[in-house]
Amino acid sequence: MNDAPKPEGLRERKRRETSHRIAAAGLNAFLAKGYDATTLDEIAAAAGISRRTFFHYFKSKDEVLLASLGNYASMVKAMILAEPPSGSAIDIARGALLNLAGSFHASEMMATAKLMRESKTLRSRTHAGYLQLEQAIFDGLSELRPDEARNSLRLVSLVAVVALRLAVETWQQQQARHPLAGYVRDAFERLKAEIR
Repeated sequence: MNDAPKPEGLRERKRRETSHRIAAAGLNAFLAKGYDATTLDEIAAAAGISRRTFFHYFKSKDEVLLASLGNYASMVKAMILAEPPSGSAIDIARGALLNLAGSFHASEMMATAKLMRESKTLRSRTHAGYLQLEQAIFDGLSELRPDEARNSLRLVSLVAVVALRLAVETWQQQQARHPLAGYVRDAFERLKAEIR
């Protein structure tokens, strides 16, 4: 029995690319005009699609923003799967989150965080973004280390996301004085010190 993933077909690839394009156009519009001031028509126009086509991909504006956050989850899983399985699970998760944090442009990340805080609708959905990251870490670690106890990998995923949340909150409170990756590194070091 062949367990290799089926190659992505042209239709699936075009759908994925269009979804990413809409999410990127939406995020750019939200950052430029604010969440509430951005219309679905503006997002559709910026993505080069019709309003009707928009609804084949997303039901609402907040789904567009969550899709952008979901892209981060996909990146984290891919980073984990690119690691050798020999390190500790927490170090693999830490490395993926450090790479993710290092890939952000500080001004865009700070503007996105501000956008999430200022919109009541989005504030209530922030937790969903962290849950996506937690699931991506767990899925990645489970694929990378299929023989390891699932409960152990679940615990690592939970703790890694808690460390990330603490790092992001501290980074925001300090107005991004230093790169986010430094705050992530510090959070994991404090975590390890507390566990010892």
